[in-house]
Amino acid sequence: MNSQLKFPRRPAPRLLACALASCLAMAAPVAMAQSTSATIRGQITVDSAPATEAQVTATNTATGLTRRVQAINGTYNLGGLPPGTYRIDAVANGQTTTKTVTLQVGQTATLNLAAGGVTETGPVEGATTVETVTVTGEALPEVKTSEIATYVTSKQIDMLPQGSRNFLSFADLAPGVDFQRGSEGSTRIRSGAGAPNGINVYIDGVGQKDYVLRGGISGQDSTSGNPFPQSAIGEYKVITQNYKAEYDQLNSAAIVATTRSGTNDFEGSFFWDRTMKDWRTRTLFEERLDTKSETGETQYGATFGGPILRDVAHFFVAYEAKEFDRPRSLALGEGFQIDQLPPDLQEEAGTGLFVAPFKEDLYFAKIDWLIGEDHYFEFTTKYRDESELTNIGGTTLPSYGTDKLNEETRVDLRYQYTNGPWLNDAHLTYEDASFNPSPATDGLGYNLINFNGTNVNDRLIVRSGAGSDFQDKGQKGWGFQDDLTFTGLQGHTMKMGVKFKDVDVNAIERQPYNPQFTYDVNGSLTQPIHVRFGSALPGVGDGSAKSSNKQYGIYFQDDWEVNDKLIVNLGLRYDYEESPSYTDFVTPADAVAALRASTAINAPNSGVDIDKFISTGNNRDSFKDGWQPRVGFSYDLNADQRHVIYGGAGRAYDRNLFDWLQLEITKATFPATNVYFRRADGTCPIASQPCIDFNPAFFDPATLASLAAPNGEGREVFLLSNDLKVPYSDQFSLGMRNTVGQWQTDATLSYVESHDGFAWLLGNRRPDGSFFAPGFQWGSPFNQGLAGFSNLILGVNGLKTRTSSLYLKAEKPYTVESGWGVTFAYTFQHAREMRESPEVFALDFPTLGQYGWNDAEVPDHRLVVTGLYDGPWGMTFSGKLSVSSKIPRYYVNCFNVDKANNCFIDQYKPDGTYGFRQVDLAMQKEFDTGAGFRMWVRGDILNVFDWNNFDGYNDFPGNFGSPANPNFGEPTAQNAYPTRTFKLSMGFNF
Repeated sequence: MNSQLKFPRRPAPRLLACALASCLAMAAPVAMAQSTSATIRGQITVDSAPATEAQVTATNTATGLTRRVQAINGTYNLGGLPPGTYRIDAVANGQTTTKTVTLQVGQTATLNLAAGGVTETGPVEGATTVETVTVTGEALPEVKTSEIATYVTSKQIDMLPQGSRNFLSFADLAPGVDFQRGSEGSTRIRSGAGAPNGINVYIDGVGQKDYVLRGGISGQDSTSGNPFPQSAIGEYKVITQNYKAEYDQLNSAAIVATTRSGTNDFEGSFFWDRTMKDWRTRTLFEERLDTKSETGETQYGATFGGPILRDVAHFFVAYEAKEFDRPRSLALGEGFQIDQLPPDLQEEAGTGLFVAPFKEDLYFAKIDWLIGEDHYFEFTTKYRDESELTNIGGTTLPSYGTDKLNEETRVDLRYQYTNGPWLNDAHLTYEDASFNPSPATDGLGYNLINFNGTNVNDRLIVRSGAGSDFQDKGQKGWGFQDDLTFTGLQGHTMKMGVKFKDVDVNAIERQPYNPQFTYDVNGSLTQPIHVRFGSALPGVGDGSAKSSNKQYGIYFQDDWEVNDKLIVNLGLRYDYEESPSYTDFVTPADAVAALRASTAINAPNSGVDIDKFISTGNNRDSFKDGWQPRVGFSYDLNADQRHVIYGGAGRAYDRNLFDWLQLEITKATFPATNVYFRRADGTCPIASQPCIDFNPAFFDPATLASLAAPNGEGREVFLLSNDLKVPYSDQFSLGMRNTVGQWQTDATLSYVESHDGFAWLLGNRRPDGSFFAPGFQWGSPFNQGLAGFSNLILGVNGLKTRTSSLYLKAEKPYTVESGWGVTFAYTFQHAREMRESPEVFALDFPTLGQYGWNDAEVPDHRLVVTGLYDGPWGMTFSGKLSVSSKIPRYYVNCFNVDKANNCFIDQYKPDGTYGFRQVDLAMQKEFDTGAGFRMWVRGDILNVFDWNNFDGYNDFPGNFGSPANPNFGEPTAQNAYPTRTFKLSMGFNF
């Protein structure tokens, strides 16, 4: 909460995912990247003429880091500056000019200097010299960039209200970006219609990409936790589009963050905050039941930093912890109520309100060391450890929950070298991340359904007993990246870099881990009609997959200042990845024989060319077309930075997640067996499926295992396309920035079209080769797969999205002098998608094209407003308003159809004007106790007006020939911060 703002920031330049090629490192004195580093440039004049000889020096006022450069024909360019406050000294013709400025993360600022005074290009108000300012400096706005970018400052991170200390929660200050929170507490970032895994977060120049799971950032697939301790983040920038060629492994938004460093003074902080059951109002569901769940959230942490050697070496450490108890509510399927459940399930369900605990520990440490003015080292490490009970609530009782463990270690050793116009930034990195959900209860699973006679996977009412989910997935390896920047050619800033990573990705997926018995609510509640269980395939595998991947990247970028009005950004990037688990995979011989023998799959009308999926181990290649041109421009109408037109176009490639690719291996080695049990009347539950008599001995997993086929017959077959591509997006934008007094405005038109999204299709066909039964356009041919096997699932590329947007932004930046700041971010977007995102299983139609275009699940309108105000008596007031329109929801419509079972995918919007609306307020009071020791206390009120924000709805409209479901469209779950909540925080800084 708080104290961090008192520490001068000194993050290290972001390295863009490229490591300097050896040839580049030897051919030049070296240079450095600037994805997190700032650059300051401009003109030096003497008597209104360019200075023929001038030297510019930048000195960080907090750490003593110094950089200097010789001007060329009066033009200077100083790069590689960690964000912070700098004293800029310019010497020309024996005259010295000094100015103190503050540079932001990844910023390229323009400051024109005149011998004996200061000439500013742009509206830099309240400028002061180093004699009067020692720690703070005037912020220089960055307007001459083609990026669609928004800066999130340390003041905003520290002071704006929020429920959880996730620094990414302020990413929605950028138009087009949505920080999403699920009812289970998980968080993710989405930009436009792009999937959350399309983003990338760069911390101190190193990408935090998750190569295995969704979420974009490692560890953020489905968690209540934070990716990084907020107290260790200095500031960050959200780039919605037009990022330059240095940014890799993304096709959506880029977030560039810098960490805090120690300074020449010993400084530290401690914080504690708490909210509890009595400090929040009831949820809508608690109101109905006249009760309230025991819940609470506690967060605490500390920082400490200072000099090792003044002006030479510094250290900084941070620790944060989270302990949450969050409410969960039961929402039975098929319109059932608790009193309609079997007695033992009623007892477990209780009132239908549960508590889900969560615990997280985050550690960060950093050491920086400057040798002379040319050699700079940094060593940083982060460790994350969390545990959580998930998968309870909704249609799931607590016994069926999942214990989720999430662990991550990252290390970065960085060396930066400067020599005149050359800058070099090299990083050696290590990462180890693991994600391990496992059942909270061992034994047998109990799945109660309203059986429709055709599919035991549909019409679920409730789950209890032992869960089915067991996974152990992660990534581990090292990387080297290096970026070279040259500014010695007047008007050009040329950057180039290379990257190499050697990362092992792994996945263990055993589904179902515990046997899952299915019961029909219309029949016996003690004798199941079906069981599904998994088992390892002897001599073949055990549901695990591993791949030693090699990643390569190279790029070149030239930012060309054509004249004092026009800047052109020209960039080209290329990425390539080797994934042996994909290229070396050999389709099992028994599966190949069954595929060749299938008359249905090989029928002329099946639409399946099975040769495109059978792998010999030699007929697959890694994707080689990862060329990504990126161009942009900015045109300063009057050469004064007050009115700038900008735009750009570019292509950005992401990657296919290993969690999808590994299924080709794991599904073949840990097959699931389905067994149907004869009813009391002697009939089989599904007429087309064989069944056996039930024996209570089958409740013993060892006995049940005897029913599994010895050679894995009956297993599902997952096959990937032999020509697998990589998802990418093409991005186009045109906008204009204006500066009016202290206000900065921005209006942008944007269009993003993504291609080659990954999806799994159903390869099954009916005996005649058709997908649907005659006269139907619905009804996938499940259980009509390969002879001797089960379903055939085919992995392909082809999903697309389209997003047209209008971004409007206005900001009066906070300054110490004014004591206040305001931001407005409005987004209008029309987003379309082919398949509900981020769902990758597309099993309802034979091709992706038949899904057509649907409205993406993003709001058409979103407004985010924030305000900061330094009040009297050491008090700071802040607030945040978030409002968005309703989003469409998908559902399967089996009610408004022409005949039974001829369903279709439909969409609706729940009643009401707002999809989400929330006002949060905070007030902090600081007490100066003397001797540099400052205490503070703070109160946050989240959702001041107690508006209901729903995350789940009843999407069942009813079935053909039956009455409509009266609860269709009614809410079933509230959001992560559902009701008005008070949070108390306190701490101290020194």
